[in-house]
Amino acid sequence: MTVAASLLSPADLDRRRALRRMKTLAVALLVFMAAVFAVSFALQDTYPWLGYVRAASEGGMVGALADWFAVTALFRYPLGLRIPHTAIIPNRKDEIGESLGEFVETNFLSDEVVSNRLASIDIAGAVGTWVARPENARRVVAEASTALRGVASLLDDDDMRDAIEAIARRHLIEPEWAPPIGRLGERILASGGHHEAVDLALDRLAEWLDAHPDTFHALVSARLPSWVPSFVDKLVDERAYLEVRRFLADVRANPHHTLRRALDSYLAELADRLQHDPETIAKLESAKGHAFDDPRVRELAGTVWQAARTAAVAALSDPDSELRRRAEAALSDAGARLAADPALGAKVNGWLQDAAAHLVTTYRHDIAGVISDTVKGWDASETTEKIELQVGKDLQFIRINGTVVGALAGLAIYTVATLLIR
Repeated sequence: MTVAASLLSPADLDRRRALRRMKTLAVALLVFMAAVFAVSFALQDTYPWLGYVRAASEGGMVGALADWFAVTALFRYPLGLRIPHTAIIPNRKDEIGESLGEFVETNFLSDEVVSNRLASIDIAGAVGTWVARPENARRVVAEASTALRGVASLLDDDDMRDAIEAIARRHLIEPEWAPPIGRLGERILASGGHHEAVDLALDRLAEWLDAHPDTFHALVSARLPSWVPSFVDKLVDERAYLEVRRFLADVRANPHHTLRRALDSYLAELADRLQHDPETIAKLESAKGHAFDDPRVRELAGTVWQAARTAAVAALSDPDSELRRRAEAALSDAGARLAADPALGAKVNGWLQDAAAHLVTTYRHDIAGVISDTVKGWDASETTEKIELQVGKDLQFIRINGTVVGALAGLAIYTVATLLIR
């Protein structure tokens, strides 16, 4: 079986033509030796010196035939005869693949070879110098953006919504909130950080009262009996409004006001109960559960994913987007730092060496297995021709050399024998 020309690369087609030329030359040399032998054998009695020519041509034929047999036996059965230990490559293809994989594993994937090779290369410096160039950083970001857009397009919206909801529920909703909130509140109270929040609330309340006196009056009047005269309503409204404003002014001006102390006491008690009171903890957890069990939370997860994906895809698709510009600048800056900082480069190189050593130690047999499994999957005849195209031309030189050496050996043997006998 011959591999179709359409399946061969241009280089393989050139090798095939060169191999055919060398085979033709080797066969032509054998035919020449046979012709010389025939003529010299027929005329050697008339011309004794042709005995040397006959011996040389005879040795040349023997050498040519022997090397033809040896070369042919590597790739196929000579003359179609199933002679033992011939057609070695197609018959032992799998063993050759296993031996090749073992050879690569032993000689190329050993810890020492990989470590020494990586130690001799400044990978961090080379990568840093390359990435520091803006056009290269832009290229890396562009390729990464294309890959990320492809990944985003493959993700199922329902699956991502479920994943976001599951992550939020596991890491945000399921853990107890009350004790951490209580501890945080305790630290805020101890530092006095809540005073600013209280002041802000009082300021906003005072501003609201100043801006909405009629609303306040209506709230007070609505709670008075209906039989109270209207002028009394107005007096009560005004009095209550002034007293509330005066009270707020006192609280705002006095940092030790009774209301502030009462509020501090209440907040401290609440922080303690959130940490240690089972009933308070249970109430907060129950309220949290009811809030997050609302179907709208699931809709929110889907909305978050949709919005995030749309925004990310839009930013990744636009070469001039802020995201890509910042990514390019950050990558270029990181490359420049990596190339300029020997200590950082040495650290990164060390990480790479450790990672490579781990990968080689863990997966060297699997990598070698890829080679042997790949060779096993090849068709025997196609494999044979592929290998023959790679080394066949040199093997035809062996046939030619065998013809020449055989001729010289035949001539030498005949000459020595003639001298010794005569």
